[in-house]
Amino acid sequence: MLVSHLNLYVIAAIPVFIWGYLLLARGGFWRALRHLSRWPADSNSRGSVVAIVPARDEATVIGAAVKSLLQQNFSSVIRVIVVDDGSTDGTKTLASQAATSIGAAEKLMVVAAPPPPSDWSGKLWAMSCGVAAARALEPEYLLFTDADIVHEPDNVAALVAMARSHPYELVSYMVRLSTDSIAERCLIPAFVFFFFKLYPPAWIESAHSKIAAAAGGCILIRPQTLARVGGLDAIRSEIIDDCALASVVKSSGAPIWLGLTRTARSTRRYDSFAEIGRMISRTAFNQLGHSYLLLAVTLMGLFFTYLLPPLLLFSGHTISIALGAVAWCLMSVSYVPMLRFYRLSALWCVCLPAIALFYAAATVHSALRYRLGRGGQWKGRTQDRPIRN
Repeated sequence: MLVSHLNLYVIAAIPVFIWGYLLLARGGFWRALRHLSRWPADSNSRGSVVAIVPARDEATVIGAAVKSLLQQNFSSVIRVIVVDDGSTDGTKTLASQAATSIGAAEKLMVVAAPPPPSDWSGKLWAMSCGVAAARALEPEYLLFTDADIVHEPDNVAALVAMARSHPYELVSYMVRLSTDSIAERCLIPAFVFFFFKLYPPAWIESAHSKIAAAAGGCILIRPQTLARVGGLDAIRSEIIDDCALASVVKSSGAPIWLGLTRTARSTRRYDSFAEIGRMISRTAFNQLGHSYLLLAVTLMGLFFTYLLPPLLLFSGHTISIALGAVAWCLMSVSYVPMLRFYRLSALWCVCLPAIALFYAAATVHSALRYRLGRGGQWKGRTQDRPIRN
């Protein structure tokens, strides 16, 4: 009996040690407000910018994104290239109308991307078409941004000021995602929390760490840097294109930076848990390198980190109950800063074990869809499937 109790206590102590490590030795990933960009915007920042916006059936959001980019407080030249990636909903027309409505039609170029080659992911192919079109404009910076991202008037100036002053060769903002629906309030802050746990911003910035990541909604990069690492062709088949780009840039020895911002936000809404589940499932198994062993290890890690602490409260043993309570408390403390960033109640931290279970299920779903040859689905394209010999 004593041995069985000791085994239970050892198991119960595992989540405490995990959260102790995460809080103290994982680059302070959980301190969300420390990763908030505070670099002051300088509207006099020099350096022309071409914003490249890949868009596939984005009629509901493209207009706001184009207007926000063309109305920046930026003394240097900024132009926008919208790459129409086979849209059937009038995206191209609406982008042009948005620019015309604010008297900036001459600053917008709309490029029609041909169907992607078989070895390219759709988004990267569209981005590469935008890069090719931007060469004639000879910009000092390229800004890769998504069709659903609205930039506040000083956002581009702040990005350029940050890149020029440090200097970084790639600067990326994790934009503020929508939390309008119940499903979003429950799951979206956790999405960013989990992302930063995997890619601590302090480690991304550090030259002593190999960790690299970026957020595809807002990436500023020098064209010379992109060319030096082989251009987008070097990552042409990647599904998680933003992190792949950051990885090749950092591997080349170039300094990079990723952080949070409140000066850019996504207008894409997820009104149901199913929609968010599909968003997670699209890339989760790809993130694991299509490894079923790593999938099993990940699920085990999620169990010990998030699910075991609340289960221990029903163990019937005082010590294991206390250890479970401590682990859950540490878990909640680590999550509160992200909830504060999203201006949500700290009470949402109580849901984190259930949220982790949802993400675990979405990851398993991702593996199943990959196995069935339907991985990475996005707007009618299947972009992640097993290679058949």
